[in-house]
Amino acid sequence: MTMLDGLSFVQTFPLASLEVGQHWYWEIGNYRVHGQVFMTSWFVISLLVIASLAATQNVQRIPSGMQNFMEYVLEFLRDLAKNQLGEKEYRTWLPFIGTLFLFIFVSNWSGALIPWALIKLPEGELAAPTNDINTTVALALLTSLAYFYAGLSKKGLSYFSHYIEPIPVLLPIKILEDFTKPLSLSFRLFGNILADELVVAVLVFLVPLFIPLPIMALGLFTSAIQALVFATLAGAYIHEAIEEEH
Repeated sequence: MTMLDGLSFVQTFPLASLEVGQHWYWEIGNYRVHGQVFMTSWFVISLLVIASLAATQNVQRIPSGMQNFMEYVLEFLRDLAKNQLGEKEYRTWLPFIGTLFLFIFVSNWSGALIPWALIKLPEGELAAPTNDINTTVALALLTSLAYFYAGLSKKGLSYFSHYIEPIPVLLPIKILEDFTKPLSLSFRLFGNILADELVVAVLVFLVPLFIPLPIMALGLFTSAIQALVFATLAGAYIHEAIEEEH
């Protein structure tokens, strides 16, 4: 990913060009995207779709198998959304918060459990979708759009009045807060997943068998916590946008 491309005081005097990592680029129209991220993202989405279809293919009054498992997942997501948004509002936002949690959870676990590095690509290598900063930033920006939409749909243009409450001098601070929310969401998730995969990769290289296993187990736990934290914060931000001022 090109981070600094032609950094210069003037265009004719380039100062630096820095390339971090190798990527398998796809050309889609005028855009160049990371192909390996698309592949792993589609894999995660396919797993979720297949699990959903398997659970709803033959619905029984007394659930069992995949239906029973997915109903447990749904109950967990319902409680998560209800705890953040309350009884009246959670149903509207359950699909969004639930989708965020499931995508991040399965993405994180795919990076911990699937040996993506064994699949050879023309350039770069496969990894969890959340191992790429572009994915986590996209999820964070979607969350920002969601809580802006929630506030505007609930309060109309009066939503913006909270920027100057209780005193107008807080306006710059509250605007800055809207920028820091997606930044903290994206970099927290990206940093934790990248660090976990790097630690496991180094330990597997140095001590191939027994030592990495506890670290991998800890990584699974951390991956689940990161999905929970992201979804919980998304719910909290949406609740903050729609709650009435007192």
